[in-house]
Amino acid sequence: MAFRTPPAPVTLTGRLVELRPLDRGHHDGLLEALQEGDLWRTAWYTSIPSPDGLAAEIERRLALLDAGQMIPFTAVDRTGRILGLTSFYDLSADVPRLHIGYTWNRPSAHGTGTNAESKLLLLQHAFETLGVFRVGLTTQWVNFQSRAAIERLGAKQDGVMRAMSRYRNGALRDSVEYSIIEPEWAAVKANLEARLARRE
Repeated sequence: MAFRTPPAPVTLTGRLVELRPLDRGHHDGLLEALQEGDLWRTAWYTSIPSPDGLAAEIERRLALLDAGQMIPFTAVDRTGRILGLTSFYDLSADVPRLHIGYTWNRPSAHGTGTNAESKLLLLQHAFETLGVFRVGLTTQWVNFQSRAAIERLGAKQDGVMRAMSRYRNGALRDSVEYSIIEPEWAAVKANLEARLARRE
C-alpha cells in the first residue's frame, strides 16, 4: 500500500483558521502565543516548550520534516494572529496511516472553534487527499481536556499504554491511544461540520 498523494507541506484553509507549513519566521508569533497564560507551566503534563526552548522545538519539527517523519503546521486565525502548532507524524505508507498531534494553542483560542476546524482540515486532508486508512491521536491519561476533545471528534479509544515515557518532572506518563478509520470518516466529518455550523 501507499499514500494516494505523498505527504508534503501544504496550506489548509478554513473559515476560522488556516494551517500553514511551519516556518522559522513564525517564531515570534509562536512565542507570543506560548507566553499567553504561561502555557509551558500551566500545562505541565504536555510537551509544550518553554520560551527558551521554542527555537529548538521549531528546529526539531523541521528536522523531522526533512526526514519524512512529520508534517508540522502553524495555526493562524483569520486576523493573521498565530494560535499555536499541530502536526502529522508517525507517517506509515504500509497501511497507510498517520497520527495528528503535538498540538497546542494559545488559551484565548480555546472554545472558539479553531481547534475543531483545524482537526476537520487535517482529517479531511488525511482521508480525502493522502488516502489514509487510519488516523491516530494520542494524549496523556491526565490530560482530561484533550481526551474529552478527542472523544468529541468521534475517535474510538484503542487502549491505555502505561509507563510509556516520563514527564519533565520525572513522573511516569501513561498515554491513551485513539483512532479514526476510513469507514468512520463520513460520520466524523458530518459531526465536525455540524459543530462548526452552529458557530455561524
